[in-house]
Amino acid sequence: MVVIITPRIILWVRSAFKCLVKRLVARELTLSFVPDAEQRLWRTVTRKKYQLRRDRVRLQNQLEALLEEAHIKLSSLVSDLLGVSARRMLKALADGETNPAALAVLAHERLRATPEQLCDALGACTDLKPVYRQLLKMALEQLQLLEQQIGQLDQELATLLHPHQDAVQRLAEVPGLGVDSAQQIIAEVGPTAATFPSGEQLSSWVGACPGDEESAGVNYSHRSPKGNRHMRRLLNQAANAAVKVKGSIFEIIYRRSVPRLGHNQAIGAIAHRQCRLIWLILHQGTPYEERGPAVTKQSKYQRTWRMIRQLRSLGYKIESPNPQPSQAQA
Repeated sequence: MVVIITPRIILWVRSAFKCLVKRLVARELTLSFVPDAEQRLWRTVTRKKYQLRRDRVRLQNQLEALLEEAHIKLSSLVSDLLGVSARRMLKALADGETNPAALAVLAHERLRATPEQLCDALGACTDLKPVYRQLLKMALEQLQLLEQQIGQLDQELATLLHPHQDAVQRLAEVPGLGVDSAQQIIAEVGPTAATFPSGEQLSSWVGACPGDEESAGVNYSHRSPKGNRHMRRLLNQAANAAVKVKGSIFEIIYRRSVPRLGHNQAIGAIAHRQCRLIWLILHQGTPYEERGPAVTKQSKYQRTWRMIRQLRSLGYKIESPNPQPSQAQA
């Protein structure tokens, strides 16, 4: 493709450049958000970890397809093909075990499938070709490598965000969020969200707000802007998880709005509310306080302990919460 630059094009570029310079001097231009070098490093680690997790899911799908091709119906009996029971059986199968009964014994005692059902699903192991065993062994080794790399990135990110431990802890308390999602949010918007003067501006930058395509007083579309796709993914996942927390305020808002808006728009409204809540927690240091009517002290205590265990596993120093309500009364 050949581009011919004419004098008219040169004049047009010069005039457009002068116009931009005038608007910049008059402070009429809004500069793009460019994070500092430290935050860019956080983003690199979190996005690499997200890519490794996608590779793990892709590998799991390939592993399931390989088992189906070999007529091994293990995925129909276990909820997680990469869980403890399934991984034991797959490892023994890759090492050369051919007896279905011996493989079924390796399942965890709490697995719902009976030994007879497992033997029936693993019946094709007796005639399994060596090529399938080799491919299965390669997939398990690749899976182990991915999990090791994800664990290393978890520890590295926890070390980088250790000075902002309080912000991570406050965000992780929000229903639908956790320690991992809190770290990703801080990597995207910063530990204090100082770039954004208000929660509405953060929502607009993320793209978690309704669009405003208006002409001559008529609004033609409420489609949300594109925004930051990583934050949109996090908020969408957090909103879908928050509406499933029984007794939370997000569940109440979802049940109230889903008959009128539908599932997708109701989730978008929850994500918008969570985005403004994230700005309050980071920018103003406000702790989250659940105001749902059905949330008990016992459920709050259990959720707090789960979050503390996850934070401590990453190397954060967290003080123990108050005693359990039943223990305090005793």
